[in-house]
Amino acid sequence: MTEHEPAPAGVAAAPGPADADAIDTSLRTSAQRSRTFAGILVNTALANITTSYLWFALTFWVYLETRNVIATGVIGGAYMLLIALSSISFGTFVDRYRKLAVMRLAAGFTLVMFVLSGVMFLLTPAASMLDLTQPWFWIFAMIILIGAVVENMRNIALSTTVTILIEPDRRANANGLVGMVQGLMFLVTSVLSGLSVGLLGMGWTIVVALVLTALAFAHLLTLRVPEEMRVAATDAHGGFDLRGSLAAVLAISGLFALILFSTFNNFSAGVYMALIDPYGLEMFPVELWGTYFALGATGLILGGALIVKFGLGSNPLRTMLIAVILVGFLGAVFTLREWAWLFVAGIWLYKVLMPFVEAAEQTVIQQLVPLPRQGRVFGFAMAFESAAAPITAFLIAPIAQVWIIPYARSAEGAAQLAPLLGEGVSRGIALVFLGAGIIMIAAGLLAFLTPVYRGVSATYAQAAAEAPETAASPPPDE
Repeated sequence: MTEHEPAPAGVAAAPGPADADAIDTSLRTSAQRSRTFAGILVNTALANITTSYLWFALTFWVYLETRNVIATGVIGGAYMLLIALSSISFGTFVDRYRKLAVMRLAAGFTLVMFVLSGVMFLLTPAASMLDLTQPWFWIFAMIILIGAVVENMRNIALSTTVTILIEPDRRANANGLVGMVQGLMFLVTSVLSGLSVGLLGMGWTIVVALVLTALAFAHLLTLRVPEEMRVAATDAHGGFDLRGSLAAVLAISGLFALILFSTFNNFSAGVYMALIDPYGLEMFPVELWGTYFALGATGLILGGALIVKFGLGSNPLRTMLIAVILVGFLGAVFTLREWAWLFVAGIWLYKVLMPFVEAAEQTVIQQLVPLPRQGRVFGFAMAFESAAAPITAFLIAPIAQVWIIPYARSAEGAAQLAPLLGEGVSRGIALVFLGAGIIMIAAGLLAFLTPVYRGVSATYAQAAAEAPETAASPPPDE
């Protein structure tokens, strides 16, 4: 076969989403490819649950043993920072190598890191491990962190396997399945991590994580993707192709704006990330709050299931903006009164809508971006979006703590807010949620009026119309 020359930087590649010389979907039926994707999805779900289970357990364990919130804050902040910094490298790696090989490498690396963490936990005395002035805990945490972060490379590769294995008109449904997996991860880890640390201890928790990681790695070795005959010709260079990532995004008119809008949505989500736990803990005992938050995560599963059943419509971008507006409305009203049922129902409905936002972005990228560049585009988007929520959380938390909450709890502030927000100890947080929700509603409505919305919608409609013709065309003769 003749190798394709890579597209020049900033210039869109051929209209088809895959390299015709590297991908051959005629080797197996659509049903067979869907079964393979289901196997990859289940495997990734197990890996995600396992890494989150161990990561959550580490956070719970260090706080219970030290009562030091700085340690937990550094752990969480470092995790999100490393995700943001590494995602472009992960996307570059996915573009340069076969997707299944990338997933196996990430799984093997994570397994090695978890083995090292287990050996270190076994050999280091407990007193030294929990002395935060010594390096042992921080080395231990960093080993687990690196293993968990590298596992995220599989999520980027998973998005590209949707393009390889799933027919264009079913990709939105497949992305809905990915949303269900994310909901299952939150549901399982938010319950099991605490139970594991409380009942088994950190040592046996590491053992459980090791066994599950090894099982996922072994299962991954049994999977095959013959459709990807070789790596698609790509212009990716080095191990951190920021220039190529940006060029891949800018090559599709309006795609950068789409990523920026998703990033803005994550900025708003950072408000909830910073303040929803304090609000919930003011309303419920800690044991009940964990259970209610896990209940809210079932909304992610339902949202994903709805996408699996009904898809995202003819224009996923329109569906995305409608979902964002509804999320803003929920964020504005679910704490208007300090009622437990209103708060829990709002969280649940919020979680139902979130898969629509994520799946819409993925579906547009899978349809418009050629496969040789998809890894870097997904990595670029993950880097932007992972960095957004922590930035907002770090900004809004001190503002709320120093100014808004004291004002709302003062006699004058409480009297002024009572007609709108009712009474209660958390009216300051409710005021922040109301403001963030109104901003999201306004942003979603304004986005409908932009040329970018019309342009991306038209480009997606044209690509979707051409996709069946491309799929029906026989592969070129060798």
